Amino acid sequence: MTTNQALNEVTQLTFVMPAIQGCDALYLVGDFNGWDSTAHPMQRNDDGSWSLTLELEPGAVYQYRYCTGDGVWHNDPAADGYVANPFGSENSVVRT
Repeated sequence: MTTNQALNEVTQLTFVMPAIQGCDALYLVGDFNGWDSTAHPMQRNDDGSWSLTLELEPGAVYQYRYCTGDGVWHNDPAADGYVANPFGSENSVVRT
């Protein structure tokens, strides 16, 4: 899921998602970007996993999910927790 490192007034958080079979594009989507499904494209790593580092406010709680290029949503298997969303599924949660 994530690692974090405090830098002054922001926390660098690296989101990592394991490889997803058939996935050619993956986006990090959450309340930190207004749930914009294309604002944060993730980088594919050599092993097929995906990652992206963001600078976020420390001491906050964020909800997020991953969305493939073809619109399939995934939760983070290593999230700090999960909360129900209005669509009948759950969002991943991370605490900075």
